[in-house]
Amino acid sequence: MQFTEDHAMFRKTVRDVVEREINPHVDEWEAAGVFPAHELFATLGALGLLGLEYDEAYGGQGADHSYTVILGEELGRIHCGGVPMAIAVQTDMATPSLHRFGTEELKQRYLVPAIRGEAVAAIAVTEPDAGSDVAALRTRAVRDGDEWVVNGTKLYITNGTQADWLCLLARTSDEGGYHGMSQIVVPTDAPGFRVSRSLKKMGMWSSDTAELSFEDVRVPLANTIGEPGRGFQQQMAQFQNERMIANYLAVGSMEVALERTVAYLRERVVFGAPLAESQHIQFALAELFAELDVVRQYNYACAEAYLRGEDTTRFATIAKLVAPRLARRVADTCLQFHGGIGYMDETWASRYFRDSRLWSIGGGADEVMLRTIARMEGIGA
Repeated sequence: MQFTEDHAMFRKTVRDVVEREINPHVDEWEAAGVFPAHELFATLGALGLLGLEYDEAYGGQGADHSYTVILGEELGRIHCGGVPMAIAVQTDMATPSLHRFGTEELKQRYLVPAIRGEAVAAIAVTEPDAGSDVAALRTRAVRDGDEWVVNGTKLYITNGTQADWLCLLARTSDEGGYHGMSQIVVPTDAPGFRVSRSLKKMGMWSSDTAELSFEDVRVPLANTIGEPGRGFQQQMAQFQNERMIANYLAVGSMEVALERTVAYLRERVVFGAPLAESQHIQFALAELFAELDVVRQYNYACAEAYLRGEDTTRFATIAKLVAPRLARRVADTCLQFHGGIGYMDETWASRYFRDSRLWSIGGGADEVMLRTIARMEGIGA
């Protein structure tokens, strides 16, 4: 991938805002178990970072996907996993379908404030009995005149306690399996909607995660994104954006984790010499740096295919399997080389170990990625 001087300037802009507006507050937000999404998103929106590839008519930047790659890599350098994940929900998980398939009215009412950072968005797909198996979801939206009446539960929803609107996937007909679903914008101030509970997690502490309940929630039929009954297909396309940004975030996070570990090892003296002088440690880190570069270049190949308008399902699926697995190894190695201090709750190494574990689960678990790859290769049914 060819990066220009404009790309370099953009990378510096994102890195500066991460170092100035986010990293100094991470410890506080982690301790609180939530970050101020409306406040931070307003800052990011003012810099044009929440709608890079979206039409300028809606406040987007009209940029190409190469800028999203840079955004993801630089957000990955945030000193926790929860905040970049929440930002990525806003930019690449909850809004792509609305931008692609939404009506002009829906875009003006919901997409424009999301791009400005005035409204927080969330993607509501996962349910207690329907995680990676999206076809098993049970939340229903039944038509009543010119309204949908929504009933059901959504679980593990990032930004769930702070969201102003949801991109909801629900059943809108009696067709089973992958058929009869629709994507619907649901404002969270609608009567009958409530946050059932805020969830505590092993990691990603600063990202609010919620269980959501819908009890006879009425929203206009006009809030349907795209064509009724095509929600599953639209969501599958949106998942590709989710997986690509997750892979870019993973690269940025691994890069900074290795950099910080090397800096620590140069200072930590054991048996009369810095740990960085140990050949075993040098080789272990060198191998991780090498594998990280392979993943980074694979991401770039995926991005180039996306820029050409190609289907990136294979690229995104393979990277979504490999990058999080590498991140787990990076996290484990960095923690090990920090020794006892790395195991302490307040250290970044401990936090990175906890946070990185989610990437092999969220956005499609490793086993789902393997199942998809196997099918692409004609293995099994």
